[in-house]
Amino acid sequence: MLYSVSVWLIPLVIAIVFHEVAHGRVANMLGDATAAERGRLSFNPIRHVDPIGTVAVPLVLAVAHAPLFGWAKPVPVVAHRMRNPRVDMMLVALAGPAMNLFLAALATLGYAAAIGAWGEDATGLPGFAIDNCGNFLLINVSLAIFNLLPIPPFDGSHVVEGLLPRPLAARYAAIGRHGFLILIVLIVILPQLSPRLDVLRQIVWPIVDAVLRLFLGSVGLGG
Repeated sequence: MLYSVSVWLIPLVIAIVFHEVAHGRVANMLGDATAAERGRLSFNPIRHVDPIGTVAVPLVLAVAHAPLFGWAKPVPVVAHRMRNPRVDMMLVALAGPAMNLFLAALATLGYAAAIGAWGEDATGLPGFAIDNCGNFLLINVSLAIFNLLPIPPFDGSHVVEGLLPRPLAARYAAIGRHGFLILIVLIVILPQLSPRLDVLRQIVWPIVDAVLRLFLGSVGLGG
């Protein structure tokens, strides 16, 4: 069981930490040094761990063999400290998913190299490396796509907010107060009512699958 948990939990922690650091580093480049001032540009997981989202939830999901998801403490970003707040906030929001897609590309190369060296049926340390590369690829693609959903406070919502006229953007941002409730309804309640209302299965996972096939196909592994 520890092996099963580690091949999911280790890649997840790395993916979400890099995701948050990317937000902070881009914000810092655009004039907002809040994350830097609070020591949140470090890749040390301890600085980003959310006891529930980074440890408890992923651990329970891994043990239950359920699809893995998690989150870190959000990196603090102060929009008015940036030079062009509306545009810059969109860039900061996109930095997290972009980082995950970059990590997915690296995972694809590592996965292909490991399979080429040891074969898909490798066991022991080689098998552990192959499993981690494969899971790292899946987790990063999933995080990138999931975070692009236009639901406050996900990254996609900040992009939509930046594109809307200011009065509509303010109303849209206010939805963020109910973001967690909306998420629960979408991923827990609606699927129980009807499979056709399962947002993850009907919308998110097909996109994730298409992106995975694109990455794997680029190294001749198919998908």
